[in-house]
Amino acid sequence: MDSHIAERRLVRTVDPDNQKPVYRHEGLSGIATFDELDARLGDALRACRQDKGLSRAELSTLVGLSEQVYGRYERSSSKMTVSRLIHLSEVLGVSPLTMLFAAAPHLWGDDQQEAESRFRMMKLLEDLPAETLASVVTLLETVAVLQAKTEDSATASPAPPSVAARPPLPEK
Repeated sequence: MDSHIAERRLVRTVDPDNQKPVYRHEGLSGIATFDELDARLGDALRACRQDKGLSRAELSTLVGLSEQVYGRYERSSSKMTVSRLIHLSEVLGVSPLTMLFAAAPHLWGDDQQEAESRFRMMKLLEDLPAETLASVVTLLETVAVLQAKTEDSATASPAPPSVAARPPLPEK
């Protein structure tokens, strides 16, 4: 367990709901509370709805909720289940990852630039035709194999120098 904590760079903190210790990954600006994550998710949901030109009443009708119940998700006064997030994503035509990125960009990188680069790549991949996507996946798998080989050779112990690599003997 200790190696997992170290590998994931988890930090011990306290769950505010039950005051028990939990381990979290520090975000780009510290460890966000669960309430802060819920608020960011609600903000992202609102932004996606507004980008689609839908009112709260229209979207709530599309997902079978009252406007009041739906509004609680945007205001983060109700916690959204994963299945509800999937349903809202289906109706809005957006990836749930778009909303998750808004709430927790640190899941995509160690700093803002890395997180945004990975997210932009993900968005570009989502829009590719299937046959192009298959080629990109093959390319990325090849790059990953080459990267692993490079990392393996960098960590391997250096081989003894060959005779040709030895400096010449001084002349007499």
